[in-house]
Amino acid sequence: MQLYQRIELFRDRLEEWLHGLYHGMWEGPAHEKIEKEAEDVEDAFLFACFADAFGIPSPVSYYTVELLPYLTEEFEQWERRMWDRGTLLERKGQQYHFH
Repeated sequence: MQLYQRIELFRDRLEEWLHGLYHGMWEGPAHEKIEKEAEDVEDAFLFACFADAFGIPSPVSYYTVELLPYLTEEFEQWERRMWDRGTLLERKGQQYHFH
């Protein structure tokens, strides 16, 4: 086997390995599930802190209002997600429904 053939073979194997690594880390279904679970945890935290944004009186909101300047972007995205989402059960049910 010539040197250029070995280089080509190595390049092909390396490309295949890198594609598998990329697929496993970013394109695979595990990444999507982890992302959704992290979003759910963030939603629960923000809901516990700012339940009064949805008309549910909470004494905690009086103390957590000081966090708003630091969480402005996240709060707007969270509020939009919460109003667009059907129900929490629907969202959790989607995680276990396989297509």
